Amino acid sequence: MALPDIFDKNIADGVVARINKLSPASQPVWGKMTVGQMLAHCNVTYEMVYENKHKAPKGLMKLMLKLLVKGIVVSETPYKHNSRTAPAFLMTTEKEFNTEKNRLIGHITKTQAMGRSAFEGKESLSFGALSSTEWNNMFYKHLDHHLSQFGV
Repeated sequence: MALPDIFDKNIADGVVARINKLSPASQPVWGKMTVGQMLAHCNVTYEMVYENKHKAPKGLMKLMLKLLVKGIVVSETPYKHNSRTAPAFLMTTEKEFNTEKNRLIGHITKTQAMGRSAFEGKESLSFGALSSTEWNNMFYKHLDHHLSQFGV
């Protein structure tokens, strides 16, 4: 079953509507992150695309990510609750809700506006070149997982 297409304006707008249901007081259904931390965590995926903030893995680490992690991240299979995450995605300090919310909405809007074709064969920081379907799965599945974590 194909995941909803984050490059489709209606789908992207639906995800943004879910984000807009969150408030600084939103509590997780599972997990330990606060809502601000969750939004910052979701922004990391987009930082890896749009900002030169994270270092690309090299050598053996990149090979291990491609062989062992890529299939989990870009597949249609939902993530399990309380799954382990990469160090860049760990949020150990409190994050400002509105700042992270606005950043995430901006990233989703930018990605949708760029469109599917901009991501076909685009290089991922961790996994090498991905198809637009793999990019979609990575973006949508991660957002859906964490928005569901907060009941929206």
